[in-house]
Amino acid sequence: MSNFVNLSIFENYQKYIDNEQEIREKIRLMVRKIEQNTKEAAIQLQIIHCDLSKIDDACGKARKTIAACSENYQSLSELIPHGQYYRYSDHWTYITQRLVFIIAMVVYLEAGFLVTRETVAEMLGLKTNQADGFHLDIEDYLMGILQMASELSRFATNSVTLGDYDRPLHISRFMANLNAGYRLLNLKNDGLRKRFDALKYDVKKIEEVVYDISIRGLKNITNEATDETSNKETEENYSSTNAVGTVENI
Repeated sequence: MSNFVNLSIFENYQKYIDNEQEIREKIRLMVRKIEQNTKEAAIQLQIIHCDLSKIDDACGKARKTIAACSENYQSLSELIPHGQYYRYSDHWTYITQRLVFIIAMVVYLEAGFLVTRETVAEMLGLKTNQADGFHLDIEDYLMGILQMASELSRFATNSVTLGDYDRPLHISRFMANLNAGYRLLNLKNDGLRKRFDALKYDVKKIEEVVYDISIRGLKNITNEATDETSNKETEENYSSTNAVGTVENI
């Protein structure tokens, strides 16, 4: 009886499967290194919730850890076959969003502005255009910024506990602008839209903190116009290596 199945075909399939598993395993190992650095940076930033005097020190340490991530991303990009970024992107999507959050938090603490996608990509050694290869996806950037919003909501509350009554006012204005920026986007009914829906609760929480400060007479009388001018000067003087942008750059 003739053999109607060429078994050698399956041998070739097995070679393909083995090669695919080998690539994914190498990717997982490299992503674990990035995850470890990301956890360290996140831990270093937690000090801001209990000691405001250590913000600068925490940001400096976080930046050094982020630099290590940049080297790992370079190694990771070399593992991805040309044109197959989205075939394997599920391995690093979450951790990249987490890093966007950490970088955005560091830049906000240092200068009070929203970091641009281009600056985040530069700090991680990534591209911004898909055609150029391993890049920072727009959705990952937007998700990371929304994670920062939740952290700022918590930070505003803890700042009051630590006796800083001005910081929540600045955070409130920043969050209001951020919320306005996201409302300019026509988001589909997906994970990003659901995460954006949570932003209104973060904004509301901070507004309640500001309200409590106001009715208790803890709010300092400041000139917002002068404050905004000062912020613009700070942004212009911010180092080019740490360049940031306003919410309109989303």
